[in-house]
Amino acid sequence: MDNQPNRRTVLRTAAVGGSFVVAGCLGSSAPNGSEGTVDGSAQQTADEGLPDAKAVDTDRVAADPTDIPDPVDWDEPREHDHTVTVEEVTAEIEPGVTFDYMTYGGQVPGPMVRVRQGDTVNLTFENPEDSNLPHNVDYHAVYGPGGGAEATTTAPDETAQLRFKATYPGAYIYHCAVQNMDMHISAGMFGIILVEPQGGLTDVDHEIYLGQHGLYTKGEVGEEGHHAFDVDSLLTENPTYVVMNGEKYAMTADVHGHAATVKTGDTARVYFVNGGPNITSSFHPIGNVWKNMYPQGSLSTTPQTNIQTTPVPPGSTTIATMEFPVPGTIKLVDHALTRVARKGCLATVNVTGEENSEVFNDKP
Repeated sequence: MDNQPNRRTVLRTAAVGGSFVVAGCLGSSAPNGSEGTVDGSAQQTADEGLPDAKAVDTDRVAADPTDIPDPVDWDEPREHDHTVTVEEVTAEIEPGVTFDYMTYGGQVPGPMVRVRQGDTVNLTFENPEDSNLPHNVDYHAVYGPGGGAEATTTAPDETAQLRFKATYPGAYIYHCAVQNMDMHISAGMFGIILVEPQGGLTDVDHEIYLGQHGLYTKGEVGEEGHHAFDVDSLLTENPTYVVMNGEKYAMTADVHGHAATVKTGDTARVYFVNGGPNITSSFHPIGNVWKNMYPQGSLSTTPQTNIQTTPVPPGSTTIATMEFPVPGTIKLVDHALTRVARKGCLATVNVTGEENSEVFNDKP
């Protein structure tokens, strides 16, 4: 029997075991010999300014917030075959500003996974040949080493399999957990796995899926050119951008369109994940309230009601519902408002329908 460690064993040891020293290991995992950047061509000195923006691989990395699997409608445990594919892509944070994202499935946040408590997931994790870095996935809904991170740690051009049972209900983050996990999560590698309780969820008219995270870049907000990843701002936990769904103001009318368009009298459920990797979100609907709110994405506790703002720590989620008695634009924000006004953290819901002067009258 060959006792020499294989490539995956070495990667797994580097990714999960040992000390976690970000500044010391970014250089060894970045291509082209660069230190602290995703791409050596983006290296810069203080007086050079930013390199020109790169050609983009995709028109958007912002996940469609309405692209959500259908609610659970089965009563007995099922098996699900689920494939996660890594995509490292260059895209725009905002017009004229490019960044090298790391994603699951080419979108931020990664695709929502939706199962029922007691279901089994047969996971295939693919790290394509054209990737530059090792990747994996840690599901907070998984009992097992690293939430599956050890089993899925792969180098470029490798595939791994994992089988797990979803035993506890709730909305849970999944994210990359290699040694430079903060860099990978900041670059876009996180999403939600929703485990519905055996009795399912209450019916709503709309569902919305949003993910917040910080982007740490060399360059200021709005500075045109290619923004390399910046280890210094990561270490001081001072992100250049704080965004929902990967891009500045992505889910607003002027960029990719509202997160949702609803009618007065409708109801909506929001699934929100904070990828972090460092800062807590104060999630708030301007012009509305969280009618029923499930802190930490818990579906086994009684919801809180009529909540104005809820803290969502990095690496966690919330589930919250809204009602829409009057028309107008509802803004979903982090109530640390500098992140909204200056760093890009805003999504909107457009409410159409008849006025209701008993509830709101701007011409009394």
